[in-house]
Amino acid sequence: MQVRSSRSAQAVRDPVHHPVFARWYARCSAAAESRGMADVRRRLLGGLSGRVIEIGAGNGLNFAHYPGAVSEVVAMEPERALRALAVEAALRAEMPVDVAPGVAEALPVKSEAFDAAVLSLVLCSVRDVPRALAEVRRVLRPGGEVRFFEHGAGGGRVMHATQRALDRTLWPPLAGGCHLSRDAVAALREAGFELGPYRRMTIPENGPALPQSFCVIGTAWRPLSDAGAGGG
Repeated sequence: MQVRSSRSAQAVRDPVHHPVFARWYARCSAAAESRGMADVRRRLLGGLSGRVIEIGAGNGLNFAHYPGAVSEVVAMEPERALRALAVEAALRAEMPVDVAPGVAEALPVKSEAFDAAVLSLVLCSVRDVPRALAEVRRVLRPGGEVRFFEHGAGGGRVMHATQRALDRTLWPPLAGGCHLSRDAVAALREAGFELGPYRRMTIPENGPALPQSFCVIGTAWRPLSDAGAGGG
């Protein structure tokens, strides 16, 4: 029998607490599954194998789409309400999923412990992107794979200006700390990852382009040259 556990009860206090946003996000993300997001998740996760760490797992909608070659998922989620939903989703998963509290900037796991890392709509809301990606690089084995699906900067000059203005004012407090104008591809490159293929897209693909619509899906790797460098 598969054993799936959650260490959420060990958290003394939540480093991230956005209960209103969490309820809204849970409803909207579940509704989006039938409007194309389930297909995006399958593309994001297809072909993964071994031990995987998912950072910012939200309400756990990725869990149903991991392929059978994945032996275990460790899913980090700092927001209590979303983490509780992720625990429920973990119980329905085909492989062991351990849902745990923890922020991207200080992952409570050993160095070089994972074959792959999944970043799905999380870099927009972390407090310190370079530090979070340094942690991803630390916990991956050399040659380990990053699968990413993120939204961020996109559109023309007017849209860029709109995204930056919203980031300085209303959007982060309304959207759980989310930022609209970050560039995930540039951040991964600056963090020392080797970029693989990626594709820019809008979500919804056939709908109106909103400030949060501009997304990118792709693959990166921790360099094999990191071998022997230690976990940090």
